[in-house]
Amino acid sequence: MGLQVFGTKKCCETQKAVRWLKERGIKYQFVDLADKGISPGELGSIAKALGLEALVDKEGARYKKRGMEHLVVDLEEELLADPLLLRTPLLRDGSRAAAGYDPAAWELWVR
Repeated sequence: MGLQVFGTKKCCETQKAVRWLKERGIKYQFVDLADKGISPGELGSIAKALGLEALVDKEGARYKKRGMEHLVVDLEEELLADPLLLRTPLLRDGSRAAAGYDPAAWELWVR
């Protein structure tokens, strides 16, 4: 399957991740969460590696605007319905995954 990058074109952290990959000549597939979203299978695979809590952008404006810190919700259902709640960039390579800008973790993948 190869490396997948989930994010938005406007996200600075996602842009930095894409630049990091390009500088190293690493091929990837970009999935724009604002346009396409994330499939249940993709979310499940990433959640299996990191846990659902690690995928939620609790510092993001969308999370705060929806008052999510005060709600008891099914996180998987909410992330599938509104993929812009995800912490970006999300990188997935098979069973490995990383959330947020984390070049140290990605470096281990390319070795």
